[in-house]
Amino acid sequence: MLLSKSFSGEPMTIGSLRGQITVKENDEVILEVGGVGYRLKIPSPAYETVRVGTHDTQLFTHHHFRENEQTLYGFTTRYECRLFEALISAHKIGPALGLSILSTYNPDQLTDIVEEQDTDALCLVPGVGKTTASRLVIDLEAKFKKLSIDSPQFSTKTNSAVSKDVRDVRDALSGLGYEAEEIYAVTKDLPIETDTSELIKLALQRLASNSK
Repeated sequence: MLLSKSFSGEPMTIGSLRGQITVKENDEVILEVGGVGYRLKIPSPAYETVRVGTHDTQLFTHHHFRENEQTLYGFTTRYECRLFEALISAHKIGPALGLSILSTYNPDQLTDIVEEQDTDALCLVPGVGKTTASRLVIDLEAKFKKLSIDSPQFSTKTNSAVSKDVRDVRDALSGLGYEAEEIYAVTKDLPIETDTSELIKLALQRLASNSK
């Protein structure tokens, strides 16, 4: 059922909801507010932290309209919600892929990736190819600045291209089954002018240390 329309005739959008989470399943939650259960799709990190129970939970929402379909996407912070809206306004990035990106990288990591023009890190996200990643980095750089997203340290690093050695390390770790967020975290500041084999060892040591 479609939501009520505003006095102007346009559908009313929902900016945030506060209530009790009654159901968690398949990266979705049902948030009950005043006896009404709202179904929201949320990023994986948020899904892992929210709990079913009696305490109040607030989720900031993007209310997505598509033909006769409406979908609510929920986020634990307004900052993350705005990042999602910036993502899906980019060329060929729909809500599903935008949610996948934010399920792979947290907001600070995504900001760093765009700042560093690290297209290879975006390519670790399922469904993001080289062309999409290159266009997305350029598009998001402009959108982050235009929307004045809370990232005071943001500035384009034109000389911060990721080296071939780091790309090789990421490929190796991906082949070993590590998740994209783990790979990015341990390879973002690897030392330069070091053999690839030594970089892989260092990355694996960091992964082992992080798992303790």
